[in-house]
Amino acid sequence: MNDMSEIAQLSRLSQSHTNGCLPSLRAVKLFLQADLYRYQGSGRFKFWRHFLFTPGFQYTVWMRLTGWAVRRRLTKWTLGIPLKMLLSRCRYKYGIAIPEYTDIGPGLFINRFGGIYINGDAIIGANCNIAQMTIIGQTNRGDKSGSPIIESKCYIAAGACVVGRITIGSESVVANNAVVTKDVPPGSVVGGIPAKVISGEGSRGYVNRAVPDEWLARCRAAQQNRR
Repeated sequence: MNDMSEIAQLSRLSQSHTNGCLPSLRAVKLFLQADLYRYQGSGRFKFWRHFLFTPGFQYTVWMRLTGWAVRRRLTKWTLGIPLKMLLSRCRYKYGIAIPEYTDIGPGLFINRFGGIYINGDAIIGANCNIAQMTIIGQTNRGDKSGSPIIESKCYIAAGACVVGRITIGSESVVANNAVVTKDVPPGSVVGGIPAKVISGEGSRGYVNRAVPDEWLARCRAAQQNRR
């Protein structure tokens, strides 16, 4: 690949977008209810408990609200600015760097905090667990240039590194400190550097309290409603 082609490719990979920004406050509410369910069920008291004392959930709240605000022209330069500042404060305070426009399904569970980096072009499905010291990043060259797709009910363990335009199949586990640069079959456990399949037991027992299918359907309907 010549220099001009590489520059053009990097430019395409770095373009901003709103793919993961929710279209309405109703969608934000439904997604946050699903996220909260992964921690300890639902309810107003439980929301405030985890918003105040669980860094991963607090970051998720500001991330989803900021995504909604910056998507709309009316709120981008009003609510969007203070929300973006609050999200940035959480980023530096807790060591979690997930752009507000990242496409992340309902039921996100951030286990612990610190050293979490997710590229904004990554796609993460429903009911996924992200542990501390993880990288879900972009590769800038080669046939895998781009960012990962992580399907539903995946567990990304502490210290894991998943990079490039690869797919982590549903109900899979990326073990501690694994470096994944190739597709992972659904229901697998991968580990090592470079990561290899070490088990077919999948994420059962690691991804607990999954959001029920009817909740997920409501979230998807609200996400597709652009009004």
